[in-house]
Formats: sequence, structure tokens, C-alpha cells
Amino acid sequence: MEDFNSQSTAKTSPVLDPWFCPLLPPSPAKATSAPFLLQDSPHPCPSFSHFLPRHSWVRDGSRAGWQQQCGFLQRLRELLSQVSAEDLGLLQPRGPSAVPGPSQPPVSYMHICETARFSMGVFVLRAGACIPLHDHPGMQGLLKVLYGTLRIACLDAAAGEAAAAEEPEEQPDAAAAASGAASSPRPRRLRALLRSHRLYTAAAPPCLLSPQRDNLHQIAAEEAAGPAAFLDILAPPYDTARGRDCHYYRLADGQSLPPPPAQPVPPSALWLLETPQAPDFWCGGEPYLGPRVWP
Repeated sequence: MEDFNSQSTAKTSPVLDPWFCPLLPPSPAKATSAPFLLQDSPHPCPSFSHFLPRHSWVRDGSRAGWQQQCGFLQRLRELLSQVSAEDLGLLQPRGPSAVPGPSQPPVSYMHICETARFSMGVFVLRAGACIPLHDHPGMQGLLKVLYGTLRIACLDAAAGEAAAAEEPEEQPDAAAAASGAASSPRPRRLRALLRSHRLYTAAAPPCLLSPQRDNLHQIAAEEAAGPAAFLDILAPPYDTARGRDCHYYRLADGQSLPPPPAQPVPPSALWLLETPQAPDFWCGGEPYLGPRVWP
């Protein structure tokens, strides 16, 4: 997943360029330290969704359109780097809120805002919890760690001829073969390239995924570092009716991720198997208690 370790993320003036409008007003109880959350800009500004890539830019292959899109993402990353857990109503590190019943979710989600163009929310993970490897079809994404330490593996899906390259033979299921049971449908295989497997904290710059790069990732909260949380922005949001469904994957037999930090050059090729959502992973919901958001 890309970051801006080599580029400045210095704090900017609370009065923003009118193109980059405020997103959240300050909490009445305190002033926030994140300039893009302030509501004191004297300029009329467009909605927050202007930060995010328009479909026409994606279709437009012109250099000017690409530079404009990169400029918006760069600016948004700079602003997001200043957002803290306190700005979003998370006053102390914690795991997911408890729910009725004996089973507690390993991950919870705080919905902040969603439009046809983008979604925004906060994921809260208990210590050691893992969001399995999954994709974001045709989507851009930004991820900002709020607290804790996340172990993030980022992969690219190989396209065209690379994805259709010769696949390794899948080992037959020994138990099914012994019982004579009919084999289940073969899961879809996907050839992917591991780009990085790294640790991220609140001090790290925001991470970016795109339709072509780092579109698949696995996110785990380091057990020793306690619970973790991150702000998540996707553009456009998941939408099954429009072909933007979430697909889960696991590494094919015999493969494993290298321990972090790892950033193989060139990226390492891996075979993935599409799989249903793991039975030990589910996402609970809890209310967002931070400042009000409007698109």
C-alpha cells in the first residue's frame, strides 16, 4: 500500500484553499487539531466529494486529468494525516463495543457518511483481530490508522494474460477422496503480486489503494500492541448492484506471507483462492460519536 514517507505532511493553516472544503465542524466541547475538520474557512467551497476521483477522470486517459486526480489525492492525504482518534470521538484506545450474546465481534464499524460517490467510516479491531484478504473492485481507497499497530499486506491482482497463466495443480481433498464424496466446485483462482507487508501506526501517513495497485489487502491488529482503529474512505463505495461486491481470498496451499517488513522487488507472485467469508470473522456495528458529517 502506498504512503508518503518521503513527502511532507506538515500541518496546514486552518483556512483552507476553497477547493478543499471543510468536512467536519469542530466539536462544541473542544477545538480539533485537524485543519480539514474546521468550519472557519471564509470561502464558499464545494462538497467533500470533490476530493475524490470522478469516474470521468478514470475514463479520461489524458495527462491533465491524471495530474488533477493525483493532486486531489495528494492533498487529501496531507489533510488526513492530521486526523486523530480524538477528532472522531474515540477518546481512548479500545476494541469493538460489546454486543448482546456470548459471541463478540472481532471487528466493528462506525458508519460516518455515504453517498453515491464515496463512503467513510471507522473500523475498530480487537487485539489480534484480522480483516481477511479482500478486494475493492474498481475503487479508490484511503486508510488512516488512528491508534494501535496494523499489519497490512497489499497485493495487486494480475490482469490479462498474467492472470490466465498456467496454474499450479490443486491438491485433492484427502478426506473427500477417502469417503468417495463428490468434490465441491473448484474455487476461483487468482494470480496476485505481493507488493508489501508492513506495520502501520497512527504516526504513518495515510495509505492509498487504487483499482490497479494495492487493491487487495489483509489488515490485522498486532496482538502485543492492543486494539486498533482506522479511518476508511472508499470511492465509489461497495455496491453489489453495480458490480462492486467484496470478495474474500486465501493463499493457495503451501503459500504464506513473509513476515513484516517485506517489500519484495519485483513483487512476489502468489496464487489466491476465492473463499466465502470466514466463519470466525464478522463485523459488528456501533454508533459514530464524533462531529456531524455532511457530504
